Amino acid sequence: MRPFARIAVIAALMCAAPSFAQTQPGAPPAEEAPTQGPVAAETPVDSPSVDTSTVLAATVTPPAIAADKANTWLLDLSSGGRVAIQLRPDFAPGHVARIQELTRQKFYDGLTFHRVIEGFMAQGGDPQGTGQGGSQLPDLKAEFNRLPHLRGTVAMARAESEDSANSQFYIVLMPTLKLDKKYTVFGRVTDGMQYVDAIERGEPPANPTRIVHAYLAADNPPPYANAPAPVAAPAPSIIDPAPAASPGATPAKE
Repeated sequence: MRPFARIAVIAALMCAAPSFAQTQPGAPPAEEAPTQGPVAAETPVDSPSVDTSTVLAATVTPPAIAADKANTWLLDLSSGGRVAIQLRPDFAPGHVARIQELTRQKFYDGLTFHRVIEGFMAQGGDPQGTGQGGSQLPDLKAEFNRLPHLRGTVAMARAESEDSANSQFYIVLMPTLKLDKKYTVFGRVTDGMQYVDAIERGEPPANPTRIVHAYLAADNPPPYANAPAPVAAPAPSIIDPAPAASPGATPAKE
């Protein structure tokens, strides 16, 4: 492939969410990133380049994985519709298993997106709605991999320790390649990105968008219905918020 053609292919795949066109907001702000605890802001720098094979790994799912409906995560959002996420157990088996387990426990039903930054990401999955909480399950070992932080990428938030991901996740709104191999990417939006784009902004938002219901496609969920879901009871935090996190401990807009 000619160099200029290769660059064009990579740019198109990075910025596209499958089935939906991307709007073009201004330059992303220099903001902190998904976190489970206090963090320090980092100095923003340009994102590195990414090769074609890495982008294709994120956008082309092996047929056997795509055919297994347990690997399709569905989020019914109060912002207007259902979001489909292709899970990638071939890259992050432990994190995918955690998402599947918590979804079947209805852990995510009723939780909010508590931290949403324009041009960056939308973070949710905290029963406390503060960024400090998690499930009562043990923290996960990091499964950093080569899947890049493209538009629609879904990854786990964590605290300072690389092995502190638990239940909180974030959906990338714009490519943020400086987060690659620092946070475990476990999936990507394949349908309904317009409902992710409609998630209420804020830290926290004044009227936060909720996950009405979360399902696995294998469990034969009903059609989307924007009905209130019971708010999950707060779970004890397993994250120790006492130490101040150092730069690089959590995803930061670099």
